[in-house]
Amino acid sequence: MKRSSAPSSTVSRRALLGVAGASALLATGLAQAQSGGVLRVTAIPDESPTELARKAAPLMKYLEGKLGLKVEYTPVTDYAASVEALVNRKVDLAWFGGFTFVQAHVRSGGKVIPLVQREEDEKFRSVFITTDAAIRTLADLKGKDVSFGSQSSTSGHLMPRSFLLQAGLNPESDFRRVAYSGAHDATIAAVAAGKVQAGALNISVWDKFVAEKKVDLSKVRVFYTTPPYYDYNWTVHADMPAALREKLSQAFLTLGKDTAEGQEILALQRATRFVPTQAANYKGIEAAAKSAGLL
Repeated sequence: MKRSSAPSSTVSRRALLGVAGASALLATGLAQAQSGGVLRVTAIPDESPTELARKAAPLMKYLEGKLGLKVEYTPVTDYAASVEALVNRKVDLAWFGGFTFVQAHVRSGGKVIPLVQREEDEKFRSVFITTDAAIRTLADLKGKDVSFGSQSSTSGHLMPRSFLLQAGLNPESDFRRVAYSGAHDATIAAVAAGKVQAGALNISVWDKFVAEKKVDLSKVRVFYTTPPYYDYNWTVHADMPAALREKLSQAFLTLGKDTAEGQEILALQRATRFVPTQAANYKGIEAAAKSAGLL
């Protein structure tokens, strides 16, 4: 006997209802995890674990108060791990450099959204440092041992490399040795200890070390500062409910120096204030990565 089948319109309605139901369940699951449970946060490990934890603690407490949910900071071992964590929704919010944001944007097929950046990140810079009196310009790095930070670092590798290439220097062929320290503070330590003749790092960490007198300026000095570029941001996965994204953005945007809490957080984040950002701001970073063969 021939089995009867439902009219195509009925099947279509059922299929649509099934898709809608699955989408609703996904959205509900995300909302429950984030509004009724825990907001999971991570950051690229561009400084030592102890320094990152020190910087994160007051901010996590502040976000808990603003969002009305528990906020957990989870460190990662390297830059790539921070990208994978957000792309695979193991975390909800990540502090990225410009390059790691671009990597996450590409890896996720555009499914990550940059929310805010520090005002300083609109015109960020890198510095090259040395203890060698003979090094005065980028050209003087030929035949020398030079350290970058992490290979995935915007300010500790990608942009310094980009400006070197623009100056006609190829690190792999023109330097005696290319090293990767893994973090900005480690680059300073490597240069100061004479392990390399020069190193590149972000200007924010350098200025912090100078202000805290953690570097001997009679020995270590800046000999080149790059032109400005866009850098760090706080990024979320696109599947985060829009209402929560807006609430999170506002929490950052309303941070001010008019309260002791705001002063402490902004000082630790080395920020004047946070401002809105967008994916288009990082097209220059993406172009530089492609030009350098890193993307």
